[in-house]
Amino acid sequence: MTNPIRVLVANRPRLMRELLLTTFADQPDIEIVGEVEDEASIAAIVEKTLPDFLVIAQDNLNSRPALCDIVLRQHPIMRIIAVAPDENYSVQYWALVEIHSVNIQASEAGILAALRGNSRLNGASQ
Repeated sequence: MTNPIRVLVANRPRLMRELLLTTFADQPDIEIVGEVEDEASIAAIVEKTLPDFLVIAQDNLNSRPALCDIVLRQHPIMRIIAVAPDENYSVQYWALVEIHSVNIQASEAGILAALRGNSRLNGASQ
């Protein structure tokens, strides 16, 4: 059996949040790890519960909620689903991690330079 999908629901208004909780409760592969009423406490509760998904309100359809940037910087593997309470609209946000590489000298000096963040000494660009 696979691990359940852990979801933290922080959507407002209350009626929308309750609708989402009811929908998720019927799904055997979804575990509700919490419900947040106060938007100011979302980041702290995410830190405490470590959900796979956070469901929030999408107030402005033309811009990403600022909370996405705050939470995804701390928890880049988590996904956020934003649901508009007054529109038929929802969107999923996630972070991508870019992996870069640089050739370093195969020497003690090259490795120490890389550890110290001095790629200039290794002669390659990122």
